[in-house]
Amino acid sequence: MDVETAEEQGGPAPPSGAPCGPCCAGAPALGGRREPKKYAVTDDYQLSKQVLGLGVNGKVLECFHRRTGQKCALKLLYDSPKARQEVDHHWQASGGPHIVRILDVYENMHHSKRCLLIVMECMEGGELFSRIQERGDQAFTEREAAEIMRDIGTAIQFLHSRNIAHRDVKPENLLYTSKDKDAVLKLTDFGFAKETTQNALQTPCYTPYYVAPEVLGPEKYDKSCDMWSLGVIMYILLCGFPPFYSNTGQAISPGMKRRIRLGQYGFPSPEWSEVSEDAKQLIRLLLKTDPTERLTITQFMNHPWINQSMVVPQTPLHTARVLQEDRDHWDEVKVGGPSPHRPQGFGKRDCRVVTSQNLGLRPPLASCR
Repeated sequence: MDVETAEEQGGPAPPSGAPCGPCCAGAPALGGRREPKKYAVTDDYQLSKQVLGLGVNGKVLECFHRRTGQKCALKLLYDSPKARQEVDHHWQASGGPHIVRILDVYENMHHSKRCLLIVMECMEGGELFSRIQERGDQAFTEREAAEIMRDIGTAIQFLHSRNIAHRDVKPENLLYTSKDKDAVLKLTDFGFAKETTQNALQTPCYTPYYVAPEVLGPEKYDKSCDMWSLGVIMYILLCGFPPFYSNTGQAISPGMKRRIRLGQYGFPSPEWSEVSEDAKQLIRLLLKTDPTERLTITQFMNHPWINQSMVVPQTPLHTARVLQEDRDHWDEVKVGGPSPHRPQGFGKRDCRVVTSQNLGLRPPLASCR
């Protein structure tokens, strides 16, 4: 079985608008665990060459259910304890609110190696930031940001209630079900996920821009690392650029690590001049360098900016414009490193000065080292 060859799978792909069929009915029950199917995935699904994305442990391909024509996403993982753990954690979460649903899992041979194939619902609406970038002149508001953060928080609350830390909460793992206005935002990619009931987490699994200070090591850490990532995503949603970033061309520089460990960031103008104090307060409570002082997911969901999002001001933000201006750099971030043909840093923010006024905590310091 070669999952990269579509031509051998029975002709052209069925239409993507075909109705949902038995593969949906075969999804595991909420929080369920099942054994992978041992027969060939190609008996049930027609595979395509179209790559939909790259996860932590494997790539994601487009596929179609043979009988119903339903478009799905297939993730290929070479079998290993780590891959089994990813499947197990995603299965436990599948069906939870704002979490991408697993439809089927297969254990097959691929290139003479045993592999696991996860068939998931196809998230045709694209990534969170791409959707905001594509708005053009249509304003993105603080209230919309609050509603997005509430949805992401709902997914994390479900995971944390089951003692699962996702450990890779980032915009690329937040996908919309469709291009429609009422599309649902969902969390995916459980390649770094870990249960927190046994021992404290210590393996440094992270994506640089969203990593909590304790994850940089050597300290042990727990699911509160997801709360830091929520703070970073919320910050970016409200202005368009991250609170911590490298200006050296490295994925993560010594200066960036230092700023993360010290919690050195600011709320510079003009991007932050109209953002509410409630939003800034919530970010400060999430980006606490001491994880014991950081909000829990329950406290986050009970914060007025989240649980009363309908009264959050509809202030137009700079986010869409800034994300569009920095599109090349965000593309670079997603592929995991700098390119010599792309600009480094985030536009004119490379040497922004963080002052005691906009930091709220510290004396003046330069943030461009």
